[in-house]
Amino acid sequence: MYKVKETIVVEGIYDKIKLSSFLDAVIIVTNGFGVFTDGRIIDSIKKMADETGVVILTDSDSAGFRIRAYIKQSIPKGKVKHAYIPETHGKEKRKREAGREGLIGVEGIKDEIILDALRNAGCVIDGSAAAPKEGRAITKTDLYKTGMSGGERSRERRRILADSLGIPMKISANMLLDILNRLLTYEEFCEIVQNINEQI
Repeated sequence: MYKVKETIVVEGIYDKIKLSSFLDAVIIVTNGFGVFTDGRIIDSIKKMADETGVVILTDSDSAGFRIRAYIKQSIPKGKVKHAYIPETHGKEKRKREAGREGLIGVEGIKDEIILDALRNAGCVIDGSAAAPKEGRAITKTDLYKTGMSGGERSRERRRILADSLGIPMKISANMLLDILNRLLTYEEFCEIVQNINEQI
């Protein structure tokens, strides 16, 4: 079992069951959109944000991002982290049909991928967290200059980048920058971008 300092926020009970099988952590379930109407859920998340910090680990579909955005706006910035799973097409074993967007949720993702997502979010696991990357930060200007935003085929470039990093396409520019600066040095980013531009 891996011990996670932060409280993990997930959408459903099956997500909690999945995580509890290999993580020692406090896990709060939003009951899907129940977090919008049940004030006790958001109150619990706020309380744990003060005590341990929280990390949001929702599905990579539109519903997951709506839930993530709602929680994010309810908690001070320094007390919330964001862990992302890749957009993986398919369905969970217990379901007869795939969801509306055809993406596998947290409960169907491999343990190692979830662990990597938590590490990449900066979570403290077994007493330590990944050190932030040193050197020059990647900026919005860099995204523009490299064709990742504001240009022809920018969306295609970002899709390839997201796939290579195992993150969903739906994240905002600010969240993308946060992830890039956690995962890559500026030099590593430039190298990846060069490879992407050679593919297109």
